[in-house]
Amino acid sequence: MGHRVDHEYDYLFKIVLIGDSGVGKSNILSMFTRNEFCLESKSTIGVEFATRTLQVDGKTVKAQIWDTAGQERYRAITSAYYRGAVGALLVYDITKRQTFDNVQRWLRELRDHADSNIVIMMAGNKSDLKHLRAVQEQDGHAFAEKEGLSFLETSALEGTNIEKAFQTILTEIYHIISKKALAAQEAAATSTVPGQGITINVADASGNTSKGCCST
Repeated sequence: MGHRVDHEYDYLFKIVLIGDSGVGKSNILSMFTRNEFCLESKSTIGVEFATRTLQVDGKTVKAQIWDTAGQERYRAITSAYYRGAVGALLVYDITKRQTFDNVQRWLRELRDHADSNIVIMMAGNKSDLKHLRAVQEQDGHAFAEKEGLSFLETSALEGTNIEKAFQTILTEIYHIISKKALAAQEAAATSTVPGQGITINVADASGNTSKGCCST
């Protein structure tokens, strides 16, 4: 076979889903990756993940989305899963005020365990249940603005804004990585010096090296 592409994607980005148990994280994941919604979905135990490949600014990006368990007893397991994550979707349930009040704690945990440049979007899920609303949309917007997060209300049941949420996160991650790559290229171009910039270890270059290593 003539020209063979070694991989199916240009970038692989790990994204974590966090938030209280029962806010709909698993259904957001299944709606985005499989276009499925399961009314009978059980609480996630530990961690599961799914992937989906999509286009961002003409590049093929593979999103690896990790669904972390919301229950307290699994918290010790899940903290390790923040490692390597470049994006996070922080979910609360618009019909349960407590899940919104707990967002601050999730955000603190995320910032403690994840990379400082992680792209975070907050999602008020279950927007299809407007008649049961306990958290106003403007409350979500105000909190997100104060914390410097993106914000959307979503419905995993109806598929509302699920695609947009992940596309927004992935596009932002891609732009950050592109800027870093460009800055690194520019730095490399300006710091090129004769001799290819080889690093010399001064300690090894000292003149008084002892040659009699085998003398008794």
